[in-house]
Amino acid sequence: MASLNQCNFIGNVGKIETRYMPNGEAVTNMSIACNETWKNKDGTKHEKCEWVNATVYRKLAEIAAEYVKVGQQVFISGKLATRKWQDKEGKDRYTTEIIVGEMQMLGGKPSGDQESGRPAPANSSQPATTSKPGMGWGDIDPSADIPF
Repeated sequence: MASLNQCNFIGNVGKIETRYMPNGEAVTNMSIACNETWKNKDGTKHEKCEWVNATVYRKLAEIAAEYVKVGQQVFISGKLATRKWQDKEGKDRYTTEIIVGEMQMLGGKPSGDQESGRPAPANSSQPATTSKPGMGWGDIDPSADIPF
């Protein structure tokens, strides 16, 4: 029987950071807050926030770095991956994240970049969506200094 590793999330960006691998390709890491609300039997409202770590590579990482802002709602689709790396003391660490293959910015056109004062891109009236088939864990340079 075949298996499937597919994850889809809609949430608000809590943190976004872009770096570049030695070969010049972009890597963008985002944390995404996925909120859930429900009422229990006695009608009491409950809320829970689950944080999802997401990593975006190459051209899609450049798009995320330029257009995605903290607080913005995004849809991401990708696969769950756990990778092993070593910290500065040489201890093995593990990171579980979504390797993003598709991303769509939700919530309409941003009003502009509040941090830099730049206006929003003129062609951003449509939500940006993009994907790159075949972009997977095997495409990542294992020698890259990525853990952030």
